[in-house]
Amino acid sequence: MDRSQERLREDGFTDDEIARVFEAVPVATHNQRGIGTLHIGCLENCDEPIEAAALLDIVESSMSSEIYELMKRSDEVEVVEKAHMHPRFVEDCVREMIGGVIEHLGELRDDTFVSARQENLETIHKHNVVAERHGLLGELAREIAEGERAARHVTMREWLESD
Repeated sequence: MDRSQERLREDGFTDDEIARVFEAVPVATHNQRGIGTLHIGCLENCDEPIEAAALLDIVESSMSSEIYELMKRSDEVEVVEKAHMHPRFVEDCVREMIGGVIEHLGELRDDTFVSARQENLETIHKHNVVAERHGLLGELAREIAEGERAARHVTMREWLESD
């Protein structure tokens, strides 16, 4: 972004004009595809089955933009632009997934296990980026409401092996 700002200044744009340009046109450095994973664990505490489509909606809405199997080239720009206008890092996606569970599956009991994981496949680095959060729904909801880490990082194994 600094390079672009400098080029615009050299071309005679004012700082206010440059700010307006960057507000209207995202500056992309690179794209990443993300793989989101959301597990909900209910032993005997789920009154209603959880539809896979509901989990898919939560995961997809946690990311910067939806993706499509088939598109016309003219539609691709819309998807790329949306992603760059609403950038989300892996930790943002995980937070959004947990928030989506709280918002859309709020009828679940506090002892429901939630595991959210996001892996972004890097295009210009030799590594991928991963964030994940696991815990009990009630504790995670309090953590989000209070704005600080309060929930234990209960793993799936710990949850499955508990009473």
